[in-house]
Amino acid sequence: MSQAAERAASCAGPCDDFAASVLEGLSKPAKSLPCRFFYDSIGSALFEEITRLPEYYPTGTEIAILEAHARQMVEGERGDAVLVEFGSGSSIKTEILLRHMTRLRAYAPIDISESALSEAKRRLMSRFSDLDMQPIVGDFTHPVALPPEFQQRPKLGFFPGSTIGNFTPTEAALMLRRMRMTLSPRGRLLIGVDLKKDVGRLLRAYDDSKGVTAAFNLNLLARINRELDGTFDLEAFRHEATYDPLEGRVEMHLVSIKEQTAEVANAQFHFRAGEAIHTENAYKYTVEEFQGVARSAGWTPQRVWLDGSLWFSVHELI
Repeated sequence: MSQAAERAASCAGPCDDFAASVLEGLSKPAKSLPCRFFYDSIGSALFEEITRLPEYYPTGTEIAILEAHARQMVEGERGDAVLVEFGSGSSIKTEILLRHMTRLRAYAPIDISESALSEAKRRLMSRFSDLDMQPIVGDFTHPVALPPEFQQRPKLGFFPGSTIGNFTPTEAALMLRRMRMTLSPRGRLLIGVDLKKDVGRLLRAYDDSKGVTAAFNLNLLARINRELDGTFDLEAFRHEATYDPLEGRVEMHLVSIKEQTAEVANAQFHFRAGEAIHTENAYKYTVEEFQGVARSAGWTPQRVWLDGSLWFSVHELI
C-alpha cells in the first residue's frame, strides 16, 4: 500500500470523506476523482450557470417535458401520498409537479446539502403553505429512512436531471433497487434519463464555448487546494470531454499540460505530460436500454415522455 493509500485508509467519518476519496483516487494507476465532490458552493453556482448555457440541452429539455406532461405524470395520486425527491438540490423542477398535485400534503426532499434544503424549503413553503415538507439531509445513493409517519403511505419518487447517468449501469441498477426499497410499499418513480444522440451535440454540452464547464471541472482541483492544502497549478491542467461509443458515455477529464508534481495533505502525486484525471462519466441510453436497467433492479417500466427532438426522456417505473 502506498503512503497516500495508507492515509486514505486511515481517514474516518463524513468530514474526512473528501480527503480519503481524493487520496485514494489520485493513488490509482489511472487517476480519478469522484464527481460528487464537484458541488461545493462555487461548483454548485458554476453548475447552475451551465444549465443556462445554450449548448447544455438536458435542463431546458427536461423542464419542457415536465411542463407539457406533469398533469399526466401525477394524475391519480392520492391526497395521502408523499412526494420523495432524490438529490433535490434547489427543487426547481419539483415546483412543476407540485402545481399539479393539488391534493398532495407531504414532500420529503433528500439532499446532501443542508443549505440547499433550507433554501428550497423557504421558497416552497411561501408558495405551498399547506405542504408538510420534511427535508432529509443524506446521501441518496445509500439507503435512506423516511420519517416514520411517511413510511406506510403511498409514495411518488422523483429523480430528475439525468443524474442516473453518472453511474455505471451496474451501479445505477443498485441505486434503483435502493430507491425501490425507500419508496415501498406502493411506490412509483419518475426519473429523467438523457438519450443517445449526435456525438457533436453531446460533446458541446460538456465543453461549452464560454468555458464554464471547464471552470466547473477545474474547480475540483481548486477545492482540493482550498480544503486539503493542495498545491495544484490550475493553469497546468486543461478540461477535456470525450465520448466512448462502446460504453455509451461522455467522459470528463483534467489533463496535465506538462510533467509536474502536486501535493495533497502532505502526499505527493506525480503527473506525466498528457496524463489525465478522470472526473465524471455521463452515460447515455436508448429508451430500451434504460428500461432494461430498470427491470434488472426490480422495477416495471410504464410510460415514457420524450421531447420532439428525442434528446431526453422521463420514465415512469412501478
